[in-house]
Amino acid sequence: MARIRWDLTALLNAAQAPTNRVERHLWLVHLLEWLRHDSEEPAPSIEPVAASTPWPVRRLRHLLNVLDRHPAHRARVSALLRQTLSELDAPGLLADFGFAPRHGFFSELADRLRLNFLPGTPETGDLGELFLLIFDDERDPEWIAAIDERTLRRLLALCAEDPARLPWQNALIESIELLVSQIRASALSSALRQRMEPARLADRPFHQVVEAAAALRQDLADGASPTQIQQRAQYLRAVLAACLEAAASVRGHLDEYGISVDLVFQLDQLRARADRVEDLLACLVSPDPLPDLRHLLLELARASAERRSVRALFTQHYALLARKVTERSADTGEHYITRDRDEYRHMVGMALGGGGVIGFTTLIKFAITALALPVFWNGLGAGLNYALSFVVVHLLHWTVATKQPAMTAPSLARRLEGIASSDVALGRFVDEVANLLRSQTAGILGNLVAVAPVVLLLQGLSWWLGGQPLIGQAQAHYVLHSTTLLGPTALFAAFTGVLLFASSLIAGWVENWFVFHRLDSAIAWNPRSIALLGETRAQRWALWWRDNISGLAANVSLGLMLGLVPALAAFFGLPLEVRHVTLSTGQIAAALGTLGLPVLREAAFWWCVAAIPVTALLNLGVSFALAFRVAMVSQGLKLQDRGRIYQALRQRWREAPGSFFFPPRG
Repeated sequence: MARIRWDLTALLNAAQAPTNRVERHLWLVHLLEWLRHDSEEPAPSIEPVAASTPWPVRRLRHLLNVLDRHPAHRARVSALLRQTLSELDAPGLLADFGFAPRHGFFSELADRLRLNFLPGTPETGDLGELFLLIFDDERDPEWIAAIDERTLRRLLALCAEDPARLPWQNALIESIELLVSQIRASALSSALRQRMEPARLADRPFHQVVEAAAALRQDLADGASPTQIQQRAQYLRAVLAACLEAAASVRGHLDEYGISVDLVFQLDQLRARADRVEDLLACLVSPDPLPDLRHLLLELARASAERRSVRALFTQHYALLARKVTERSADTGEHYITRDRDEYRHMVGMALGGGGVIGFTTLIKFAITALALPVFWNGLGAGLNYALSFVVVHLLHWTVATKQPAMTAPSLARRLEGIASSDVALGRFVDEVANLLRSQTAGILGNLVAVAPVVLLLQGLSWWLGGQPLIGQAQAHYVLHSTTLLGPTALFAAFTGVLLFASSLIAGWVENWFVFHRLDSAIAWNPRSIALLGETRAQRWALWWRDNISGLAANVSLGLMLGLVPALAAFFGLPLEVRHVTLSTGQIAAALGTLGLPVLREAAFWWCVAAIPVTALLNLGVSFALAFRVAMVSQGLKLQDRGRIYQALRQRWREAPGSFFFPPRG
C-alpha cells in the first residue's frame, strides 16, 4: 500500500486534533515526511532562497512563515510540540541513543536487520525510539547541517517560551550524569582497569567525574551564577580529559595483556560517551546554545543513520578487527625495516640465508610432485615442506622477502598517528615508507641472488655424482610452460599476495590469543610446568614462545596455505595456483640445470625470467596494499589525510627517488 502524502493544510488542521500520545507522535512523523517530500514546490516565500538550499530546509522555512501569519495554527503546533517533549524520556535520546546496546556482531546485525525490515511503533515514551522513527532517512544529516541559525532559532521558539534557554535543562544534566556513570562502570571493569597505567588512576578520575557531574547539578539547582557554572563545567571537562588519558594508556599494556574486539569496542564506546558529554555540556552552559544544539542534533541524526546501517556495522567490525591485529603486529614488523647502511647490509645477509634454504625447498617440492600423490596429499606435502622451510629460516634469524610487507604495514600504522595535525609526523611517515621499500629491495635481492646459485649448484652436483639432474625433462618443460609471463602468472602472483597478507592476520591473531590468555605466564609459573621443566627452563621456554609465537604462526600458516589452497581450489574446480617469487626463481633455475645452456636460446625461458620481477611486484604490492589498508582503517584515517600521504610520497619520489632503493650515507 502506498504511503499517504500529507499537504501542509492537512498537517496544520491535524495539529489541533491529537488527544493521545500516539497521535501526536504520528503527527511528527508525517511532518518530517512532508519536509522531505520535494515533488511539489511550496508556496512562494517573501525571503530569497539559494538554489543550493535543500528542500527540507526550504519547506521548514515555509512552515515557519505560515505559522507566523496564522497565530491560531502556531499556538496549536507549539502546544503539541511542548506537550510531546514534556512527556518523553529525554535521556533515552541524549544519553543512550547511538550507543550499541550489545557488542556481539551477530546479535547487533539481527537488531539492525529488525530496524530495517520490521516497522517501529510510535507508541513509546522513549525520545530516542521516537527520534529513530522520525529521522529514518539516511539523507537527514545533510539537510539538518544546512539549517541556518535564524531558522533554528525560530523553530526552537515553538518548543520553548524563552528561545535563549533550552527547555530541557534538567534532562541535559541528568543525561550527563548517566553518561559519566556509564563511563565509570566501563572503565573500572577488570578488563580495562588492569590495562591502565596505575599512575593515571592514582587520582581516581573515574570517580571524580561522577562527583563533578553531581556537583554541577547541585550548582544548577542552587541557582549559582553563570561564572560559577562555567568554572564547574571546566572542572568536569578537565576530569573527563583525565579519564580519556587513563583509557588511552591501555595501549601501553598490550604486550603484557593482549587485546580483544570486546576491549576495543569498550574503549570506543567510552570515547564516544565522553564526546557526547562534551556536546551536552556545551548546550547546557553556553550563553547562546543554538550552534551547539545544531551540532548535537546533527550528531544524533548521523547516529540514527548509522544505527540502521548494516554496512556501517560491517565497517565498524572490520575496523575493530583491524585494530586488534595491527596493535599486536606492529612490534613484529619492526624487525623487517632497515634504516641505515649497516641494517641494510644485515638484511641482505639474512635474505641470502633465506634464499639458500628456499633453494633446497624448491628441489624437495619437485621430489614430492614426482611421487604422484593424490591432489590433497600432494598439496599437504608441499605445504609441510614450505612450512618447515619457512620455520627453519625464522629460527636461523634469516628472512624471506615476501613476508616483509604484510608484517611491516602494522608498524607503519603506528607512524600514521598524528599526521592529520603535524607535517613533521607526515615527514617521518614518508621516511618510514622509504625505509620499508629499501628493506624489501634488499630482501628480494638477497633471496634471488642466493636461491638460483644454490639450485644450480645442487643440480651440478647431481650431474657430476649421478650423471643425471635432480628433476626430469618433463618437469623442466612444465616449469617453462607454467611460470611464463604469457600465462596466468600475474594473476597467480596477485593471489599469492593475498595469502601472504592472510598469514600476517593469522600471526597477529595467534600472538594476541597467546598473550591475552597469559600462556607465557602459565608456562613460566604453572606448578605442573615447573615440575616438568624446572623453574629456570620453564621461564626460558615461556620467553622463547613469547618471542617466536608470531613468527611461527606466520610461517606455518603461510606454508600450509601455499600448498593446500591450490589443492582445495582444484577440488572445487578452480584453477588457482601460487606464484611465490623466490620459489618460482628456484624452479626456473632448476629447469635451467636440467635442460642445459641450449635453453638460453629459447624465448620461453626468457619469458619465464621476465615474469620474475612481475611476480615480485605483485607478491609484495598486493600483500602490502591489503595490510596497509587494514592499518589505515584501524587508525580511522580520513580521505583528506590519505591524500596528503599520497602527495607527500609523490613529492619524495620526485625529489629523491634513490631514497626508496638505497640507504642514506649518514
